[in-house]
Amino acid sequence: MHTTLRNGQPVVLRKIREDDKAGILEAFSLLSDDSRYTRFMAAMHDLPEALLDDVVHPVPGRDCTLAAVAGHAESGHLVGGARYVGLPGRDACEFAVTVLDGWQSTGLGSLLMRTLIELARAAGFGMMEGYVLSANRGMRGLAHRLGFADTVCPDDPTLRVVTLDLRGPSAAAPVKA
Repeated sequence: MHTTLRNGQPVVLRKIREDDKAGILEAFSLLSDDSRYTRFMAAMHDLPEALLDDVVHPVPGRDCTLAAVAGHAESGHLVGGARYVGLPGRDACEFAVTVLDGWQSTGLGSLLMRTLIELARAAGFGMMEGYVLSANRGMRGLAHRLGFADTVCPDDPTLRVVTLDLRGPSAAAPVKA
């Protein structure tokens, strides 16, 4: 999907590819320490190889990974990404979103989440959930705007669990193609 963000920057949203590994590593290296901590809930200086492999090899029918590429071409610099992973034994998937610091507050996170919600709904999931740091007001605000419920994590008061019922009417506005 080709689109223009609210800051006028063109971006292409597409499914992840095997040849995106180098771009993911480059994008990870460009994240600030705060953004890495907010996304991974831990101080990370390197992206673990196993996680990188999971991201570029989603299990068909269970997982989905989106890449956001700057510009008009489907290849180029990755500026964000989102994924969901099906939760074993449940009619639910867990999401995660990453947007490079310089691309935050452009609408890219919202675009990624809206697209991910529609893909999860189309894949037949009944619920989408995510774990968000209590202090991550940006993600919590976005989740609220998209219709997610926000509750304290029973195992960790520094985390919130945001959940969206995918079976009801679409909380996310339609995604423009």
